[in-house]
Amino acid sequence: MQPVLNEQFTYLTEQRPISLISRNFPSARFYSAFLWIVIRSSFNARWGVYNDQSWSQSSVDVLRLLEKVGVKIEISGGKFINKSDSPVIFIGNHLSMLETMVLPSIIVPYRPVTFVIKQSLLEYPVFKHIMRSRNPVAVSRINPRQDLKTVLEEGQERLSRGISIIIFPQTTRTAFDPKQFSSIGIKLAKRSGAPVVPLALLTDAWGNGVRLKDFGKIDPSKKVYFSFGEPIEVKGKGTDEHQLIVDFIQKHLALWQA
Repeated sequence: MQPVLNEQFTYLTEQRPISLISRNFPSARFYSAFLWIVIRSSFNARWGVYNDQSWSQSSVDVLRLLEKVGVKIEISGGKFINKSDSPVIFIGNHLSMLETMVLPSIIVPYRPVTFVIKQSLLEYPVFKHIMRSRNPVAVSRINPRQDLKTVLEEGQERLSRGISIIIFPQTTRTAFDPKQFSSIGIKLAKRSGAPVVPLALLTDAWGNGVRLKDFGKIDPSKKVYFSFGEPIEVKGKGTDEHQLIVDFIQKHLALWQA
């Protein structure tokens, strides 16, 4: 599969002409094509022919579609994605549907990966077939104790098979709040021995909708950022490592939002 990242493990959207329709109606233009990507991927997943390469390619298609309506994307720190020989736990903030759709295009060419997701996504019409094919770790977001047990047990099982995990330890997709940023990823790292890779992102170019949260406004005036940090080995209680991740995210958000 062809990586999105260049030889320096970075990425920046190239300057390109944007059609009149895309400039004036970016959301309508994006979603009309995005739904076809989802339907096609769901059909393949339902028939058992949606593998890592398919997932990565459909993720690339979404990234390109965002660029076609004028969204600019910048990725840095990609060299840390595959720096560890063992599977890793990517721990980052969570803002929108965009990171769920685009991260596979960045990570999958270098290592197998899956997500920790809400159980409800496995029941989402059409989209459920895609998510089920990725064998994610599903949590309820209702019972924190049971969710922790699920992440520790199923997460460790995925890691033991060489599959890295992406965790967004926030209760909701909102502006970053360290108080809502749980240490569940650190706990999994401590239990499994897997290193953690900090992930900071700014993806509010894909807004959260009112009635349908995943289908908000597409705003090309807002640039999209992803940045990966140096892998961290978790020692002791993991308090210091958790703070390092929080600091990493806050530092990058302050820089980008400035």
